[in-house]
Amino acid sequence: MPMKYRVLGRSGLKVSEICLGTMTFGEDWGFGASKDESRKQFDLFAEAGGNFIDTANVYTKGTSERFVGEFVKGDRDRFVVATKYSIATRFDDINAWGNSRKNLVQSVDASLQRLGLDRIDLYWVHVADELTPVEEMMRALDDVVRAGKVVYVGVSDTPAWQVARANTLAEFRGWSRFAGLQIEYSLIERTPERELLPMAEAMGLAVTPWGPIGGGVLSGKYSVGWETPDSKRVAANRHRFSDRNLKIAGEVSAVARELGRSSAQVAIAWTMGRGKHGTIPIVGARTAPQLADSLGATDLQLTAEMLARLDAISKIDMGFPHEFLGRPSMARTLRGDLGERLIP
Repeated sequence: MPMKYRVLGRSGLKVSEICLGTMTFGEDWGFGASKDESRKQFDLFAEAGGNFIDTANVYTKGTSERFVGEFVKGDRDRFVVATKYSIATRFDDINAWGNSRKNLVQSVDASLQRLGLDRIDLYWVHVADELTPVEEMMRALDDVVRAGKVVYVGVSDTPAWQVARANTLAEFRGWSRFAGLQIEYSLIERTPERELLPMAEAMGLAVTPWGPIGGGVLSGKYSVGWETPDSKRVAANRHRFSDRNLKIAGEVSAVARELGRSSAQVAIAWTMGRGKHGTIPIVGARTAPQLADSLGATDLQLTAEMLARLDAISKIDMGFPHEFLGRPSMARTLRGDLGERLIP
């Protein structure tokens, strides 16, 4: 099935329904894809109709940005190139991290140089920074947009209240607002449903989940009782291999077998269908065949019965105030005797 497209939040930017994650482009971290293999992944994604590419200034020590910039040059305007700043790029420089104006300005210029491009289509604040005033960050982001170095801005890995405050301030001041929200979200990580996803829907932010297969836990390779080996790559995800998560993985595999599809496709399709407007998952791979399999999620429809099973086994406690407000006893307290007659 041909790749479909979505509008990125409250913007006019059109992006493919799956975003290509390029954290694996380059072997500088001791794992990942060679340049030739990275090129195969890029070409496969482009041939499938994908146009949304996600990287970051710290991915594989800058190699990912260099590869992405080289790969898109043949048809630059077709692609939506997204990169990020915030995480430390030099550990001996106190100002080479965070969301300050200084780090933002120098990070934009360094990314443009590595990419070899004249603009960044979507520039993500990579992580929350408790030290930088929100006014400084949002005004600095607006400045690089007005300078033509950045077209749209987004925010990643940040508490909901901080995102809401930042976007409200930007709207009030007439500055560039965040168009998208990047978060970890999958069947094994559903806590964004408490605050982040409702906030994104209310504020018109596109949601681009990373880790839709849970760091590989939902790939179908693992089951309850599996012991993580001492490999560098798996060690980084060891915290995800709990009994709860492996039980969820087992149900994903059961659904996949019933459909004759892969577990990764089921996990990605579940993520794509979440929320009122769906999400745009960021999908990465180490090889082109792995990526090809993941892209198969675009034409996978899960039945209501399958969705109910996956929801039941992965359900989380919503906590306060959600569960407090959802108690049946609260209905009359909140709405009085005639509340049940109210037409929504």
